[in-house]
Amino acid sequence: MRRFVYCKVVLTTSLVWVLVDVFLLLYFSECNKCDNKKDHSLLPALRAVMSRTQVAPGEMGKAVIIPKEEQEKMKELFKINQFNLMASDMIALNRSLPDVRLDGCKTKTYPDDLPNTSIVIVFHNEAWSTLLRTIHSAINRSPRHLLLEILLVDDASERDFLKKKLEDYVATLEVPVRILRMEQRSGLIRARLRGAAATRGQVITFLDAHCECTVGWLEPLLARIKEDRRAVVCPIIDVISDETFEYMAGSDMTYGGFNWKLNFRWYPVPQREMDRRKGDRTLPVRSGSAMCSGRPHHTASLVELSGWMSSKISSTSSHQIRNVETNQCVDNMGRKENEKVGFFNCHGMGGNQVFSYTADKEIRTDDLCLDASRLNGPVVMLKCHHMKGNQMFEYDAERLTLLHVNSNQCLDMPSEEDKMVPTLRDCSGRRSQQWILRNMTLTV
Repeated sequence: MRRFVYCKVVLTTSLVWVLVDVFLLLYFSECNKCDNKKDHSLLPALRAVMSRTQVAPGEMGKAVIIPKEEQEKMKELFKINQFNLMASDMIALNRSLPDVRLDGCKTKTYPDDLPNTSIVIVFHNEAWSTLLRTIHSAINRSPRHLLLEILLVDDASERDFLKKKLEDYVATLEVPVRILRMEQRSGLIRARLRGAAATRGQVITFLDAHCECTVGWLEPLLARIKEDRRAVVCPIIDVISDETFEYMAGSDMTYGGFNWKLNFRWYPVPQREMDRRKGDRTLPVRSGSAMCSGRPHHTASLVELSGWMSSKISSTSSHQIRNVETNQCVDNMGRKENEKVGFFNCHGMGGNQVFSYTADKEIRTDDLCLDASRLNGPVVMLKCHHMKGNQMFEYDAERLTLLHVNSNQCLDMPSEEDKMVPTLRDCSGRRSQQWILRNMTLTV
């Protein structure tokens, strides 16, 4: 009997220490607030531990899979905001995300006297869950003394839950949150300017209404501004799938910029920058007067800046080319001339997924056009020659097909042999040959 009691005591003690270990691991790995020298309380860490459950939908950035019996409802809800609203509403407003920073970034230290910031978020008829998840991620993963306030600018939303219900909710948050209401729909830039004029912080940070910040996102941005107040900084932009809300880390070997048509694009870091950084990928990438560091990430339909800066040229319009069967998009993958065009999860951020359908019936990305020289492809990117031929695709807006005129075949989803490259097949009218050209251009 004594031996049995002794075993129970040992097991109980072991269990207690396991729970303590789990708490400490979460405390030191997730709750960056506890690193804040002005807040030594264990309460933020305790809240983080209590709120985390690895089996909850979307935790650690995992994809949310909707059961088959809910698929039709999911598709209907998708139409409201053009992303999987059902999946978003299943995910906690303060869900956990992986820390994908380089090891060198995790160990970097920053000055104690960084400037504080006001965050400005513009929204119009935004979904409740995505807007609140944006706010919670910014609060939970920003050192408290650096985040002075959050300004929400409502660009004439019509949904009731974005009125008093939102005001009552943000009033309970630990960071001051103010809501400014535009009297009429004014657009992203005017709304951001309105928010910027009302800020009180030393630095203004603009976030989109459907993004999530990861740990350590803010300090490196503010550190660069402290070094040079003239610097305009931009973080690495990761991706959250609009279909499953899966978190997908972006590449630190690319930087954002504008081409000569003022379309926003992602470009590979040039060799001269690699040489300047001497192989240290934790250093910022310089792009003119701009510098990139940090790591918040965004969902679909972000980087409205690319739309704002774009303008229609003759009868050319820019689109995201989405496959109906797979809900994935044509993507240039940052590849070069003579390389195959890619196929990837639609992220709605423009960049490598913006293609122009021209008056000459070309599908072009920058100065490269989709080209196929033989039956069944492959579809590659070659310099646009404006002579039609292998670069001529006819889009049927009713059937949603892209007919490659020379081969008389239709653009189709990738084959089993190469799942990352669209192909050509005999036209059959099946869903895999249907493409939605979603307009990505806003005129100014």
